[in-house]
Amino acid sequence: MAPLPTNASAPRGKIVRRVVDVGADHPAFAGHFPGRPMWPGVALVAEVLEAARAEPGLAQRIGNAPRLGVVKFLAPVLPGARLAIEFRDVAGGIEFSVSDGGRIAASGRFSSDEVPRPAP
Repeated sequence: MAPLPTNASAPRGKIVRRVVDVGADHPAFAGHFPGRPMWPGVALVAEVLEAARAEPGLAQRIGNAPRLGVVKFLAPVLPGARLAIEFRDVAGGIEFSVSDGGRIAASGRFSSDEVPRPAP
C-alpha cells in the first residue's frame, strides 16, 4: 500500500487518499470465481479498513471496533488492479470510495464503535 501525501490529523471534510495494488497472485482470488477471478467483497472491505487505520486521524475517528454502516459494490476488482481509496471524514465516521482506473468499484461508510449514551 503506497500512501499519497496526506495530513494525518484529517479534519472534518478532509479527503485522504491511498493507493493499493492488488497482486494477481493474491490468495483471495483462488476459487473466487474459477475462470473469472474477482476479489471478494470482504477482502476489499478489509483492505479499506487497513488503509483507514494506517492514517492516525481516520483511525481515531472510527475507533477500535468500527462499524460498517453501509457498503455498495459497484464493479468487480480484478487481478492486478490498482485501487485508489479516498476517505472523507464526516460527522459520525468516515466515508470511502474505491476506484480502479477511474471506475468506482465500491463505496461505503465506517462509523465509530462509540455508542452515544443518553444524557442522565
